[in-house]
Amino acid sequence: MASKSRSPRTGRPSKSRPLQKRAPAVTAARVPKRAAKRAAKPAAPGMVEAALAAFAHEVRTPLTGILAISDLLATSDLDERERRWVDTIKAGAEHLASLATLFVDAARGGRPAVRQDFFDLRALARNAGDSLAGRAAAKGLQSHIEISEKLPAMVVGDPVRLRAALENLIDNAVKFTDAGGVALTVEPVRGAKGRIGVAFAVSDSGIGLTLNEIKRLFRPFSQANVTIASRFGGAGLGLSSVKQIARAMGGDIAVAQRSGGGATFTLTVTLTRAKTAKAAGPGAEEGPAPPAQALRILGVEDNPFGRVVLNTILTELGHSAEFIGRGEAATERLAQGDFDAVLMDMVLPGIDGIETIRRIRGLNPPFGAIAIIGVSGRGDDEAASRAAGADAFLVKPVSPRALATALLEATRRAATAT
Repeated sequence: MASKSRSPRTGRPSKSRPLQKRAPAVTAARVPKRAAKRAAKPAAPGMVEAALAAFAHEVRTPLTGILAISDLLATSDLDERERRWVDTIKAGAEHLASLATLFVDAARGGRPAVRQDFFDLRALARNAGDSLAGRAAAKGLQSHIEISEKLPAMVVGDPVRLRAALENLIDNAVKFTDAGGVALTVEPVRGAKGRIGVAFAVSDSGIGLTLNEIKRLFRPFSQANVTIASRFGGAGLGLSSVKQIARAMGGDIAVAQRSGGGATFTLTVTLTRAKTAKAAGPGAEEGPAPPAQALRILGVEDNPFGRVVLNTILTELGHSAEFIGRGEAATERLAQGDFDAVLMDMVLPGIDGIETIRRIRGLNPPFGAIAIIGVSGRGDDEAASRAAGADAFLVKPVSPRALATALLEATRRAATAT
């Protein structure tokens, strides 16, 4: 009687057929050990990091434009419906930017490259509140925002990664809540001498969590349970990265069950109070004072989309700009034109931004003493940019306020140097 087996495709019994002669199959046992090891060998870490750096640059370039233009649109005369559209575009772009930051940090082994920049903490908290309110409204949820008046304005820390962490918590709160509401509370907490602790509590009335599920939340590529992953999606990477960011910024993250359902995630970070002129004076959290005069800017940027964005912002700030796409042409163009400052992108075809800055600094005065602002999607480029001779540095996405402040800083430094 013919023996029966099960088809690997259907799982149904099938009669076995007489064996026919065929060419010997190439099995793992026949593959030489050296070849098998080479095939199984993962990509070198340097190759992975280089690929991610290139990916981050390509992604952040259009995101820079979306965020910058939405910032400009928000200041224009819009009706309520148009303003909701702009807020939705901005919230989506901010979420994508935060995801890019979290994934790049995860690829580095969960070691965030935390920066120490001046930024407006109150403005960051308000923007996070606006993001939560906008997402909640789009889903038909209620929202409550409470930002303590005791929160300092200007502080020193990493606003990019802090915002990325908050966007992840906000996204989860809205995603896992089908009815009820979400809330954000921001307040100062006790910090070390000369430092200030800040607690960001994001609450929701959503699906809630069991104690066993809470234990799994902060593991890389893990979610509370399989049902959650299949219903709501997501890679389960965010909360692990948020915890890494919190600890790198001298804090942590905790989660607690809420009575009546839902959960509260509390992110704490430690920041430094800003005690310089940048943080002093009335209106410090408003936009920076306009420059004393209109400037003529040479932009070294090869991406057409990036050019449009920078030109739009510079025009709104009262400046004029001319753009070139290669670093090799920068020194010659500076010698021909009457420019006040240079915006130098770090990633260019041919020679990069670092080498271009060095060549500009090698020119005879006054061309070699011009104000230079380095621009990059990677905060890691700042040290090399300044070492080459940049007066200021900006991390993409570039906001109008950040660009105006950098121009003031760079032109003042250049004037002092001469």
